[in-house]
Amino acid sequence: MAKLRRNHSGRGKGGFMGRAVIVTLGLIGALIYGFIHFNLDTGDNRSSNRGGQHSTRSIPVNLGNGDYSYVPKGDHQEIIHHKYYSLDYNEDYEVPNWVAYKLTEESLKIKNVPRAKRFKSDQEVDRRSAKHADYTHSGYTRGHMAPAGDMAFNTEAMQECFYMSNMAPQIRQVNNGIWKELEENVRDWAYDNDEIYIVTGPLFYNDKPKRIGDNRVAVPDAFFKAILDNEGSKKKAIGFIIPHEKSDRHLREYAVSIDELEQKTGIDMYADVITDDNLEESLESSFDVNKWQISKKRFNQRVNHWNKEK
Repeated sequence: MAKLRRNHSGRGKGGFMGRAVIVTLGLIGALIYGFIHFNLDTGDNRSSNRGGQHSTRSIPVNLGNGDYSYVPKGDHQEIIHHKYYSLDYNEDYEVPNWVAYKLTEESLKIKNVPRAKRFKSDQEVDRRSAKHADYTHSGYTRGHMAPAGDMAFNTEAMQECFYMSNMAPQIRQVNNGIWKELEENVRDWAYDNDEIYIVTGPLFYNDKPKRIGDNRVAVPDAFFKAILDNEGSKKKAIGFIIPHEKSDRHLREYAVSIDELEQKTGIDMYADVITDDNLEESLESSFDVNKWQISKKRFNQRVNHWNKEK
């Protein structure tokens, strides 16, 4: 006990050498930790995506299974992989070109966490995303592309969906009207079909859109959503194009094929999800809206209540 106490006090040659070794190892460990920590925090662990190159992050997505198959193919601008969804960010317009993720019955059965209250800039975007203030007093709401209702299964997913990179300007009658109705029906479809793959985003019909805020966020002309049920023997797919305007029309009137969406967006929606070329052609070239049950109750709510709210 006395000898051990002397070594800890640093008296004698053995104590000095022991301390020297410990200090040296500590310094080496600190340097290694600092190097790794700095690289992770500054984004040096991901490639620059300027000039059309893709940006990737080595973190798991889609409930932690590391599956990126739901990411569309095409002429991407800046791919960002968050843990529970991926997006392609359009720096010129300060909105996502698309947001993609898988929605499961399992995640919808989990008790919802509280809705996040704070919209945040996305630090993963190379030149930073739009800001909360860009939308303030603009006449437009911050419209989620991956909705909070789809990401309510845990706090991290909820916080992620409040990044401004997941937003696009929407008038209130769309955000709280037909877009809300479509989102709620999509959750029903995920529940009914175990899991579905979703790609959603804004559409622009000219290269000089209206702009809002200091970052000149572009206001879309419409919004799209692609849905694929790739489970079992009764696979099916459908798309929707929702004009950026108040609507009393039924959702089925906005249904389109995946091929039509791909022509308008230049995106190959499900290139890595559907591995059979013949099946892909069959699923994407046509659609049957009757295979997707649309709630009459929600339609009536939209027309009679949601569209009239201010």
